[in-house]
Amino acid sequence: MRVMITIQHPGHVHFFRHPIAELEARGHEVHVFARESDVAVQLLKAYDIDHEVLAGESDSLVSLAAVQATYELRLLRRARRIDPDVITAIGGVAAAHVASVTSAKSLVFYDTEHASLITTLSYPFADTIATPACYRDEIGPKQVTYPGYHELAYLHPDRFEPDPTVLEEVGLDPETSFAVVRLSSWDASHDVGHGGFDDPRAVIDRLEDAGLHVLLTAEGEPPSDLASYQFETSPDRMHDLLAYADVVLSEGATTAAEAAVLGTPAVYVNPLSLGYTAELEEEYGLLFEYTGDERHTRGLEQTVSVVQEPAETWERRRERLLADRIDVTELVVRQVETLAQARTSDRATPVANPDHP
Repeated sequence: MRVMITIQHPGHVHFFRHPIAELEARGHEVHVFARESDVAVQLLKAYDIDHEVLAGESDSLVSLAAVQATYELRLLRRARRIDPDVITAIGGVAAAHVASVTSAKSLVFYDTEHASLITTLSYPFADTIATPACYRDEIGPKQVTYPGYHELAYLHPDRFEPDPTVLEEVGLDPETSFAVVRLSSWDASHDVGHGGFDDPRAVIDRLEDAGLHVLLTAEGEPPSDLASYQFETSPDRMHDLLAYADVVLSEGATTAAEAAVLGTPAVYVNPLSLGYTAELEEEYGLLFEYTGDERHTRGLEQTVSVVQEPAETWERRRERLLADRIDVTELVVRQVETLAQARTSDRATPVANPDHP
């Protein structure tokens, strides 16, 4: 079986890292293609994943269209040479388009309901669309749902064990109480017109007043007066840090969900609610989302409140989550192999001759 995987975001590297290893261990041929985006290529190198970069970064919606077109054309050329059974991706615009004009099957994973531009361009062309069961949109017969989250493809305890040496790497004593604050750049296509914290400086001041050491991570450049709060560590160590934090306060849903499935309470401050952020709050109490006009103030109040809870509270809640949810890597591998078998079956089916019914 031949599989093509497309990567356009750092989170995609994490999601596909273990499925790539599993597929290769089963003797399948895996080809990884990337578009230069933030630290995605850094992560591919850090995890020693063989890959080819097909297009550069974009800095606006206009340039994104040009970069995407270049990426899809080059991906199509590779597909014609490789003749893959399955092309898979998160979001899957390029994967679905290229598969639709070749004999490959396309498998799209997605969990973001409000990303209408991506779903409009991708879903009509995809063969299978796999979403968490908590995904709020009904897509139709192409949709496969599963009891899990993207983050459980790489942070399930069968796949990940946090390394405490990350604390020394960022200059923290193991006894230090600390918060990780994640600021978004708000320049993704589905983020235009939205925002999180009113004033990041006020966020840090409030957390420090509560006795927390603050580590800041930001997409792009943070406000100049907050640069000293940024920490230095390789991007593949971020999940170690989230696992040992006392609380994570994030404008980004992925970081908040990563913390939650690791058993670290997460406060998500963003006007956009998602199926998985809502479920992590309502079902498991590991994430607290604030989307209204008072999200800044209420999110800060919640952050200070959760650090007063005993650690056992979050450990129990995580145990319940893990009992209910699956190792998503297994689901990814199973879906890829199922589609590959379907493609083989399609090719083996003889075409009916109208002269010989």
